[in-house]
Amino acid sequence: MTDAVGSIDMPDAEDEAPESKKKNRKGGKRAKKGPLGRLALFYRQIVAELRKVVWPTRNQLTTYTTVVIIFVVIMIGMVTGIDFGFQEAVKYVFG
Repeated sequence: MTDAVGSIDMPDAEDEAPESKKKNRKGGKRAKKGPLGRLALFYRQIVAELRKVVWPTRNQLTTYTTVVIIFVVIMIGMVTGIDFGFQEAVKYVFG
């Protein structure tokens, strides 16, 4: 049998790092900090991610909200109509 390309049995030579470059680290920078340091890092990362967010303008937000409300009203109407239809069918069948 032939080995598949990228088999995990025999790693390629370029995939192997020299022993001098391998380090046994546990968590990097986070391992050196206590619980409060990790909590502060977590909140800094949250703020950094929120700065990347593209927030909608007031016009976009109004449009999206209107579309959602209209969709919900239509779905409520459909479910109410189907429910009323089943109710009438049950009354007809069972008396």
